[in-house]
Amino acid sequence: MSNYQTIDKDRVPFGQKAAYGTGTLVLNLLPASLGIFAFFLITAFGVDPLLAGLLAGLPRIFDAITDPIMGFITDNTKSKWGRRRPYIVVGAILSGIFFAFLWQLNPEASQDYTFWYFLLFSMAFTIGNTMYATPFVGMGYEMTSDYNERTRLMAFSQVMGQIAWMIVPWFWVLIADPDLFETQAEGVRTLSLYVAGTCIVLGIVPGLFCKGIDSSHIDNRAEISFRTMFTNLKAVFKGIGQAFKNTSFVRLCGATFLVFNGFQLVASFAFFIIVFHMFNGDYGATGSWPGWFATVSALVTAFLVIPIVTLMANKWGKRNAFIISTMISIVGYGLKWYGFNPENPWLIFMPIPLMSFGIGGLFTLMLSMTADVCDMDELKNGMPRREGTFAAIYWLMVKLGQALALILGGVVLKVVGFDASAASQSVETMTNLRIADIVIPATTAALAIIVMWKYDLNEETAHKIKEELVARRGEL
Repeated sequence: MSNYQTIDKDRVPFGQKAAYGTGTLVLNLLPASLGIFAFFLITAFGVDPLLAGLLAGLPRIFDAITDPIMGFITDNTKSKWGRRRPYIVVGAILSGIFFAFLWQLNPEASQDYTFWYFLLFSMAFTIGNTMYATPFVGMGYEMTSDYNERTRLMAFSQVMGQIAWMIVPWFWVLIADPDLFETQAEGVRTLSLYVAGTCIVLGIVPGLFCKGIDSSHIDNRAEISFRTMFTNLKAVFKGIGQAFKNTSFVRLCGATFLVFNGFQLVASFAFFIIVFHMFNGDYGATGSWPGWFATVSALVTAFLVIPIVTLMANKWGKRNAFIISTMISIVGYGLKWYGFNPENPWLIFMPIPLMSFGIGGLFTLMLSMTADVCDMDELKNGMPRREGTFAAIYWLMVKLGQALALILGGVVLKVVGFDASAASQSVETMTNLRIADIVIPATTAALAIIVMWKYDLNEETAHKIKEELVARRGEL
C-alpha cells in the first residue's frame, strides 16, 4: 500500500479529469476509425493490398519527423494560454477536417489517383493529428505532480477513451448493411464525416478547460522562429538523444510498442474468425456478434479492468501492476482457442475479462509512469520541462506499432492463405489464423514483461525526485 497521501493541491478536479478524458476519447476514436476504414481501402475502393500497406506505413515515417519537432515546439512555446492549449484546439480542428477529406474517395477513380489522393491527405491528417496528440499527451503528464494522482488521472481518461472502442467496432456492421448504405464506399464516406465532426467538437474541450503547470516559471526555453530554425533542429535531436539515454523511458517505449503492436496486429482477426470459423462465411448468420465482442471488451476494460489495475498500482506499485496485468492477459489470449466455438457463440465472451488486462493496464500505467520519467529528466537535464518531447516519442511508438500492425496483419493473412474474395475459408487457413491470433499477442506481451522486469522508478524514488525539484525551483 502507498506510504504517501495525495495533498489537495495535487488533486486534479473532476471537471478537468472529465475534460482530459474527452480528449482521450478523441485520441482513441481517430486511430480506431482509421484502422477499420483502412480495411475498406481494399474491398470498397479497390486498392491493391501491397499499396494499402504502403498507405498505412508511409505516413508513420512522416510521423517520425513531425512528432519530435512538435514536442520541441510545444515544450518551448510562450503564450498567455500556456504551452499546450492553443495547439490542442487548432490540432483538433485540423485533424477532423483532414480526416473527413481523407475518406471522400471514389471507387471509380484509378488506382494511381486513389493512392496519391489518400497519401497526400494522410500527410495532412498526420500534421493535424500530431499538432493535437503531442501537446495533449504532454499536458496529461503535467496536470499533477503526485505519483498516485497521475495514475488516477490516466485511469479516468482511459475509461472515457474506451468509449471509442465500444462504438467503432459497429462500423463493420453499419458499413456492410445494405439497408443503410447502397455501397461500402458510401458507408465509409458518410461515417468519416460523423467521426470528423465528433473529433472537432470533443477535441477542443481539453484545450479550453484543462490546466497544466504555470509555464511562466519555466526558464531556459528556446526561441521559436524561422530565424532559429536550424539551431532548434539541433536541439530537437539533442532532446531525442537525451530521452533515449533515459533507461526507464526506453523500457516504457519498448513495452508499449510490443503490447500495442501485438494487440493491433490481430485486432481484425477476431472479425474474420467469427465470420469464417464460427459461421462459415455467412454474414447474415454472423449478424452483430463481432460488434458485441468488441463492445463487451471495451466495457469490461473500462469498468472492471482499469479500476482493478489502478488499485493494484496503488497497492503494489506501477511496475508490478503492469507485469501482473500483462501475465493475466496472456492467459486470456490462450482462452480464445476455446472461446471461438461454432457450437456455442456465447463463449466468445469468456476470455474477454482476462485478455482485457493487456491494453487496460498498458495505457493506464505507462502514461502515468512517463509522467514520473519527466520529473527524472528535469532533475538530470534541467529546464525546460520536456513533457511534449517525451509525449512525442512515446506516442510515436504507439503510431509505429499501429502502422506495423496494419502492414504485418495483411502479411499474416496472406501467409495463412486467407482469401478475402472467397465465400468461405479452408479449415487449415482458419486453424492457422486462430493460432496466430493467440500466439502473436501472447508472445509480444511476454517480451514486454521481460523489458519491464528491471524498471526501477518506484513511488519512493519518484517522491524523492519531486522533493529535490521543489527545493531547486519551487512549485510549478
